[in-house]
Amino acid sequence: MTAVTESLARRARWRWAEIAFWLVAFGALFLPPGRHLILNEIAILALFALSLDLILGYAGIVSLGHAAFFGLGAYVAGLLAKHVTDDPTAGLVVAMAAAMLLGFATSFLVLRGSDLTRLMVTLGVAMLLGELANALPGLTGGADGLQGVTMGPVLGLFDFDLYGRVAYGYSLTTLFLLMLLARAVVHSPFGLSLMAIRRNRLRASALGVPVNRRLIATYTLAAAFAGAAGALLAQTTAFVSLDFFDFHRSADVLLVLIIGGAGWLYGGILGAVLYEGLQDGISALTPEYWPFWIGLFLVVFVMVGRERMMGGLRGLLARVRR
Repeated sequence: MTAVTESLARRARWRWAEIAFWLVAFGALFLPPGRHLILNEIAILALFALSLDLILGYAGIVSLGHAAFFGLGAYVAGLLAKHVTDDPTAGLVVAMAAAMLLGFATSFLVLRGSDLTRLMVTLGVAMLLGELANALPGLTGGADGLQGVTMGPVLGLFDFDLYGRVAYGYSLTTLFLLMLLARAVVHSPFGLSLMAIRRNRLRASALGVPVNRRLIATYTLAAAFAGAAGALLAQTTAFVSLDFFDFHRSADVLLVLIIGGAGWLYGGILGAVLYEGLQDGISALTPEYWPFWIGLFLVVFVMVGRERMMGGLRGLLARVRR
C-alpha cells in the first residue's frame, strides 16, 4: 500500500514543464490586443477536450454525443443571464450542475451494451436535446438562437471587453481550476481504478473494483466539465444557437483529442492549440478551401505522423519527469 501511495505521489507532483506552460498561458494575458479572442477559443476547446479525455482516455467510454452536455451548459448559462442574473460565475456553476445531472441520468444508458451501443446512445441524446431546443423557440430562440444575452463583470470587477482579454482570463482560470480537479482525480486510487477498468473491465471487477459506480461518477464529472465549456462559450460570445448541439461539435473535440493524444490530461490542451492554430492559419491563407486542407492534414497526421510525433513528445516528457 505504501508503494502505491508513493507512486501516486510521484505522479501527482508538479513538473517544471507544467509550471512553465501555465506561466506562459497566464502571461499571454499581457499580450497586445488582437490575439485574445482565439486564445479564449483555445481555452474553451481545451476544457471541452479535457472533459472527453476523462471518459475516453481514462474510463474507455467512447462518445459521439458529448456536445449534449456542452450545449446544455451553454443554454442554461445563456437563459440564466437573460432572465435571472448576469453574474458569470453563478451561470457557470448552475450550468455545470445542470450538465452534471444530465450526465448522471444518461450514464445508466451508456453503461449498457457494447461500444457501438454507447456511440448510438450518446449521439441520440445530443440529437434529442438539439431538437428539443429547436421545438421551444419561445424559450431558446429556436433556429434563430438565444439572443439578447448580456453578461455582467466577472466577480463584479472585470467587464468583458471587445478584445477578449477578460474573456480569455476568465476561461483560462476556469480551465486551470478544473485541471487541478482532474489531476487530483486521475492521480488518486480512483484514477488507478479507472485505468484498470479501461484495460480490462472483467478483471477489474474480479479484483473488487465497483466498475459501474466508477464509470457513473466519471461520466457525471466529465459532463460537468463539458457543461462548463459550453457555458464559457455562451458567456464570452453572448450568444447560443442550435449549433452547440451539432454533431460537428462532438466530432471536432474527438479530433482534438486524437491529435493531442488521449489518456494524459494535457493531450486535450495540446490538441486544442494545434487544431485552432492550424484552422486559424489555413483559413487566413485560403478562406474558401481551408476545410479541405485541414482534412488532408488530419488524414496524413493520423496515418503517418501522429505516432512518431507523440512518441517523441512522450519521450521528452519522460526525460523531464526524471
